[in-house]
Amino acid sequence: MRAGRGRPTRLVEEDERRPAQPLRTSLWRDPRRLLAIAILALAGGIVLALLYARHDLAGADALAYWTGVQRWLRGEDIYQVIPGLYVAPSEGALPYAYAPWTLFTFLPFGVIPWDIVWPLWRGANIVLFALSVGWAYRRRPLITAAIVAALGPALAANLDTGNINIVIALGVWAAWWTGPQIGGFLWALGAGLKFVPAALLPFVPTRAWGAGLVVFGVMLVLTLATWPQTVRQLDIVANYPRPLRIDYLVLLWAAIPWLYSRMEKRAAVPD
Repeated sequence: MRAGRGRPTRLVEEDERRPAQPLRTSLWRDPRRLLAIAILALAGGIVLALLYARHDLAGADALAYWTGVQRWLRGEDIYQVIPGLYVAPSEGALPYAYAPWTLFTFLPFGVIPWDIVWPLWRGANIVLFALSVGWAYRRRPLITAAIVAALGPALAANLDTGNINIVIALGVWAAWWTGPQIGGFLWALGAGLKFVPAALLPFVPTRAWGAGLVVFGVMLVLTLATWPQTVRQLDIVANYPRPLRIDYLVLLWAAIPWLYSRMEKRAAVPD
């Protein structure tokens, strides 16, 4: 049905699912796109060079997930601290630093050998992030390239350690194309795993807020139900030495669908 003479209600709802439409411009006729490609290529090359330089030192956070599940399945202490900072994953593991119930999230890590799960996990992060960059580039090429370049160090840090931050950010992206229940769940899962992603709620479609807050409330109950272990987890988060956490900056990428949606709607308003 139509609301007055405006656009169909269904199309309005579809606009919310697809926050911005691509700008269809010939590559060779738009110097900004050429500049954007050059910036993306340079940023990507620098990230790849940093990852290559790390060699066997890469994968510290992913190994912590894998080791945590392995200990859990063997009935061992998941919060055992083995010195592993600045050493190869083969020589030590960072401690598991999430709430006890979150082990179910990383359960697939425990059923796949480490030599297989690490390249699969890193490759999946690269492919998913690249797909999101492609979506953003088709809409705002130069802005997208500038943002990716600015987030380059954070991106490199996450791809080096295998931290779940990229997946959390892309979970907020997915909320724009899924139903409210799934979208809310994805935001709540990221907020339940870490504290910082809770601040991403304003960038989640409002239709998913209700489900997200309900799921997040359930996760808080699970956290309180395992409070003695949660206290140990919080102690690790607060006191275990870690480098400067520039990797958290990649969570800003979660705001891109929301931002581009606002920009597109503003551009569509006649003067």
